[in-house]
Amino acid sequence: MSDISQKQTAYQGFEQGPIRPPSEAESLLIRITRNCPWNHCTFCPVYKGKKFSLRPATHVKQDIDAVARHIAAIVGMRDVAGQVTRDAIHDYRATLAPADYSAFHAALNWYACGMRSIFLQDGNSLIIPPEELIDILTHLKNRFPMINRITSYARSRTIARISDEDMAAFAAAGLNRIHIGMESGADAVLERVKKGVDKATHIKAGRKVKKAGIELSEYVMPGLGGKGLSEVHALETADALNQINPDFIRLRSLAIPGSVPLYAEYASGKFEKLSDEMTAKEILLFIESLDGITSSIKSDHILNLFQEIEGRLPGDKPRMTGIIKRFLGLDPTSRVRYQVGRRLGIFSRLDDLNDPQLAAKADEVCRRYGITVENADDVISELMKQFI
Repeated sequence: MSDISQKQTAYQGFEQGPIRPPSEAESLLIRITRNCPWNHCTFCPVYKGKKFSLRPATHVKQDIDAVARHIAAIVGMRDVAGQVTRDAIHDYRATLAPADYSAFHAALNWYACGMRSIFLQDGNSLIIPPEELIDILTHLKNRFPMINRITSYARSRTIARISDEDMAAFAAAGLNRIHIGMESGADAVLERVKKGVDKATHIKAGRKVKKAGIELSEYVMPGLGGKGLSEVHALETADALNQINPDFIRLRSLAIPGSVPLYAEYASGKFEKLSDEMTAKEILLFIESLDGITSSIKSDHILNLFQEIEGRLPGDKPRMTGIIKRFLGLDPTSRVRYQVGRRLGIFSRLDDLNDPQLAAKADEVCRRYGITVENADDVISELMKQFI
């Protein structure tokens, strides 16, 4: 681990990183590492140009202590009805030094969300020494015994190198869900986008997490193979997941903002991006190829065309694939209407097309911006960049 910076500088105050999974929207964010130790993925806009480093465990525990102190103060503000007034919050904040504001606002937001879960940031928290992670997990459980979930991002390559004994120790200390960005199970795709891992390592890591009794969330990126590798991307990713049986399979469709390395390939024509219709066909093939597993599929990101593709395998597979088949069976104008309505938050499900008021809103957007069957995918690609 000699290439990883862990300078024992003075504590600089409470920190939070830039991202977390959509499913952790109500979690307290505790930063253990800064940025990503790999940071070469051509599709990812996060952390580019930033150096990875570990935060000393003592600093992380100071963050935890600061939040615990503020939580105790907020609980102490409750009136006889159990409510905390704006005036009480304002008066308490006025007693704080500016350096303490971040921890206080993190505590206040978490309190408002019910204080049920904690997410460990940034991109690969399991890379820290096992004894330090266990120390941090233990401290979290001691400070917040009411929580029911502690989760983290991790890279497959990192997990594959951790012993089964250490993984079991993480679980015993309170880590009960890990999010892995598989993106693809196809070696040709993984190599092309510089993921820094292969299919076999993805499978090894996923099985290791499951063996430890930790919930596993695997992220899949429809469209990542482009036109040339779409079929192999769908089939090999499904095959990898069939060998892992993760608790969750989360879809997050590819978007290519100008800030990512993949954009240069896209702009030059070397990478041919899928249309929404092509992406729908790829997702259909992917879900149809999932077999022998009991994972829950989640479509919990605005980038996804089908928010309603959610369910548990194998029982919900016909319903999920049926949604995609219905979309593909629409006339071209109705498909564009749905695409636009979904991207702008007008529609949340395919049946919303049958709502005259919602359909009229989508049609008005198409008229206003000159969106047609011929240019819809280009315009929608621009819209998607706003949500990266």
